[in-house]
Amino acid sequence: MAETRFHKLADGRKIAFRHIAGFGPTLVFLPGYMSDMEGGKATSIFETARAKGRACLLLDYSGCGQSSGDFADGTLSRWRDEVLALIDAYVDGPVLLAGSSMGGWLMLLVAEKLGNRLAGMIGIAAAPDFTRWGYSADQQETLARGDILYQDNPYGPEPTPTHPGFYSDSVRLMRLKTEIAVHCPVRLLHGQHDEDVPWDISVKLAAALRSDDVQVSLIKDGDHRLSRDADIALLLGLVDGFY
Repeated sequence: MAETRFHKLADGRKIAFRHIAGFGPTLVFLPGYMSDMEGGKATSIFETARAKGRACLLLDYSGCGQSSGDFADGTLSRWRDEVLALIDAYVDGPVLLAGSSMGGWLMLLVAEKLGNRLAGMIGIAAAPDFTRWGYSADQQETLARGDILYQDNPYGPEPTPTHPGFYSDSVRLMRLKTEIAVHCPVRLLHGQHDEDVPWDISVKLAAALRSDDVQVSLIKDGDHRLSRDADIALLLGLVDGFY
């Protein structure tokens, strides 16, 4: 694994990242909510890119992993701007975005800013608009009045927090109700046993995208993480299709 480096933003935030140069579009991996670049999908993508001589960029959002900052301050807009800052600083030429879960929502927001540099997108259990369809009316009311929402965490002992700042920012960044002005090839991978993000969200996302080159691959026995060897092999196969 390449050495972890830190990119300092104007306000002092230090964003941890790993980058390797290579041929083809630079693959930028966007992890999910409260995740980081140490996950199985991220490391598999990065090591495969290195082995094949491809350019790749991993990062930790502020407040996550090795990056500085408080997770409570994190928002989609803030993390989108961090991703764009690293792309501007370290990436030449076209960009291939891969987003997992919340990273699939963030992927759309980054894509809108890349313009002609966008070579393609890969969504893994993409979860755009999850603060709308994933939360009950009571939960949304809790967040709207400025309180933190805590939910059971199936992946660890501590509950998962959603902070009101994240929620209020997300409300103006919903994407599934309108056409998404993206023209590049898009590949969406989703498990049908996903208990966190219903697989029909990927179908709805495919319908919302303006691009005609969109494919949805459903894994009948796949869960939300899609981190089994067979799942990662499918993901790496989708990546290979862009080179």
